[in-house]
Amino acid sequence: MKISLSFAVVVGFTSSIVVAEEPLKVRWSKEEKGIQVANNITYAVAGGETLKLDIAKPEGKGPFPTVVCFHGGGWRFGHRTDTGSFMRRLAENGYAAASVSYRFMPLHKFPAQIEDAKTAVRFLRKHAGELDLDPDKFAALGLSAGGHLSLLLGLTDKSAGFDGPLYPEQSSAVQAVVDFFGPTDLNLYCTAEGIRDSFMVPLLGVKCKEDPALVRKASPIHYVTKNGAPTLIVHGNADLIVPIVHSEKLLEKMKEAGMHVEMLTVPLGGHGWSDPETRRETALAALKFLDAQLKGKK
Repeated sequence: MKISLSFAVVVGFTSSIVVAEEPLKVRWSKEEKGIQVANNITYAVAGGETLKLDIAKPEGKGPFPTVVCFHGGGWRFGHRTDTGSFMRRLAENGYAAASVSYRFMPLHKFPAQIEDAKTAVRFLRKHAGELDLDPDKFAALGLSAGGHLSLLLGLTDKSAGFDGPLYPEQSSAVQAVVDFFGPTDLNLYCTAEGIRDSFMVPLLGVKCKEDPALVRKASPIHYVTKNGAPTLIVHGNADLIVPIVHSEKLLEKMKEAGMHVEMLTVPLGGHGWSDPETRRETALAALKFLDAQLKGKK
């Protein structure tokens, strides 16, 4: 398979969020390939839902660079175990990695999802010492809707209004982003009738034309500045769910802003891919990028 790679040196809380301030209790289990895994760690309670994450890390002494993973599912469904294979593969390659659950629409409107993502990052930083994490080397990795959240993590700071009251002494910033086919400009969905009615209205709680400012607020592309985290974009050029124009527009804007951005285009790739060789090549590209951004920097 031939993959094209382009380079440029240039992912307020709507409801109350609480968590008990108790000592973190983590039960690690040993798995194959020299990794340890801990499941069902509560990082917050939001909108009446208990939010959990799983974490894997190498055996041995850290602290380890950390990748926070977010699953896809159109902001409506999915589970953190969907990124479990990423989490374990990262741990096998010297990273600590967490797979995170977040609130779903239509019960929870945007920005609940990115608020949860930022809370999870701050929680992990707060407990970096206990979990053997390097608090200065965090990345976000996401697929589809999770890619959208990862991009928002990499592009926004507190001025966006997505940070909440928990762990305020901790930063939600990430030092790198790997975005697998995430939506970047939600205005593109506002003109597609099926997606607009099935996804945009439940996510935003209003019709696009009724609140264009909210559509803009939910779109990662509108937060691009030269200060954005270095980003790797991975997208198939035959994706019918999130057309590659989302990533192409983001790539162009990031280059113009002077960000470090790389894009990996998967020929004939749809919305995700089951071909083992494609999965292997894209995973290796993600690892190479993360190694350069997190392991290669002091």
